Amino acid sequence: MSAQPAPLRPLLVVTDLMGTTLRDDGAVLPAYRAAFAECAIPFTEEALAAKRGAHKLSLFAEFAARRYAADEAGRRAAAALEVFERQLRHFLASGGGTPIDGAEEAVTRLRAAGIKVALTSGFDRGLIADIVKHCGWGELFDAVVYPDEVPAGRPAPYLVFQAMQKTRIEPVARVATIGDTALDLEAGSNAGAGWVIGVLSGAHDAETLGRTPHTHLLPSIAALPALFGIP
Repeated sequence: MSAQPAPLRPLLVVTDLMGTTLRDDGAVLPAYRAAFAECAIPFTEEALAAKRGAHKLSLFAEFAARRYAADEAGRRAAAALEVFERQLRHFLASGGGTPIDGAEEAVTRLRAAGIKVALTSGFDRGLIADIVKHCGWGELFDAVVYPDEVPAGRPAPYLVFQAMQKTRIEPVARVATIGDTALDLEAGSNAGAGWVIGVLSGAHDAETLGRTPHTHLLPSIAALPALFGIP
């Protein structure tokens, strides 16, 4: 399914983190599985796949609520998030967490061309901050948007709107969103972004992303400058 792309270059690109700017290297799915197992939260691989890109605490809370009463579900969700983040911090400490090939150059070229770039994620604030520090990205982005700054994560549009507020960019028709999951695309569409771009460098394949409304599918974020005619 394809929508018509906006006619001009964007003023702002809102990009996802894991799988879009940062290599997953197979770390995230085992982290989910460990969190569900250790905290006795039932799940299916199919149900989890549909939630890739969601805010992680909300995801664990949703799955836990299918089995447990509210208080117990909340406790197990918080514990699952701790397991999940511990697994990913171990991944970073073991030498994982490298940028997608060409991602840093792409962001630098976009910004040199006058396009602002904001980083978003379904991870919580502390893990995002750790990854940004780990990668040396303190000056790479114009803004970083954290899930605790918005009412709800993807597929809600609020991460996109908060990125617009932080960078003081409008209208939303001049915003491009880019991500590797169907929820990334849904969030961009729900925001009304002029460009809703999927990349094949992360969680979801071309078939899955192709079923979700979008304007473009790219091999990776490295192809973004060429899409916008940036030399």
